[in-house]
Amino acid sequence: MYVEPLVEQMVDWRRHLHMHPELSFHEHETARFVAGVLGTLPGVEVSHPTPTSVLGVLRGGAGDGPCVALRADIDALPISEENDFAFRSQHEGVMHACGHEGHTAMLLGAATTLAPLAPELRGEIRFVFQHAEELLPGGALDVIASGAFDGVDFVTGCHLLSMLPFGVVAVPAGPCMAAADMFTLTIRGQGGHGAMPQGSVDPVAVGAQVVTNLQHVVSRRTSPIDSVVVSVTQFHGGTADNIIPDTVSLGGTVRTFDDASRARTKAAMEQIIAGVVAAHGASYELDYVDGYDPVVNDPGVAELVAGCVREVDGVELVDVEPITGGDDMTYFLQQAPGAYFFVGTRSEEAGSTFPHHHPRFTIDERSLPHGAETLVRATLAALA
Repeated sequence: MYVEPLVEQMVDWRRHLHMHPELSFHEHETARFVAGVLGTLPGVEVSHPTPTSVLGVLRGGAGDGPCVALRADIDALPISEENDFAFRSQHEGVMHACGHEGHTAMLLGAATTLAPLAPELRGEIRFVFQHAEELLPGGALDVIASGAFDGVDFVTGCHLLSMLPFGVVAVPAGPCMAAADMFTLTIRGQGGHGAMPQGSVDPVAVGAQVVTNLQHVVSRRTSPIDSVVVSVTQFHGGTADNIIPDTVSLGGTVRTFDDASRARTKAAMEQIIAGVVAAHGASYELDYVDGYDPVVNDPGVAELVAGCVREVDGVELVDVEPITGGDDMTYFLQQAPGAYFFVGTRSEEAGSTFPHHHPRFTIDERSLPHGAETLVRATLAALA
């Protein structure tokens, strides 16, 4: 295994980053740390495409060849950590609860492994440490706008997943993560006394009907063959037990895997909301925000990466259904053929049994070399 000498180092990097998480667009210390490590590697040119992202460029010494980009996200989440290990977050209310510190450690491991090989390689490798994956509009588009992806021929990256067991890696061909849209709905009625509702237009009751009827978007307006999620996750309104409020607000998320389903779902929601609200004499405002596009892997690149996974000792290549989470890795995959792969990290032994974005989320650190080794082998295969 190429990265075997770096296993302990990757664990140390991961733990340092876990202790010092930073929110999206504020990853200043994280970027400084990453740049510091890259700056010690022979031949790696370090720059900052944006104030809190890092780019390392390694040029092969054996002549012209393809340009390969490897990407990791570096930001954390506004969550108060509930783990009790020694390297828990030292920043109150901020936590690496999605594995991004592991992604960063794996890419640093891949960069450290590949740098000494540069004299024998043809082409160019770009190590992209991207800011702000967790917060719309995301950081990927900023990195692309900087020119850091100009001329890239091949791109890959990986995501640790606590829903997959330790020891497995999945490389889906085609759609693998969903478009992640958000919405906020304000329903306006007419407030009044809770004991005399006949003189009011109750937005709470109207909102409840909207929530119920939005379930029909999936169950009755979508083909069973399609994968669509419509989740209302917030409902706010009212100030007292005996007062009917003037307004309530609802919020949620929509997940789809293709443009047609995305447009159809949005239109169906608008139609249902308008009908329900009008039927009860209320009014509404819908703020629908298009989030990240679906993440779609190039089948040919996915097969190349899958072939590399088969070469990694102690790892089983498995199939996985598309994941309804979203990721702005999609925009890099729209720039060049590529594949995003998933590294299993679920294990009782390591306490890695909680879902992503949970205050007790953690990873099995034994999965770090699985991702880093695949990144190294995929890069060498692409350059060849």
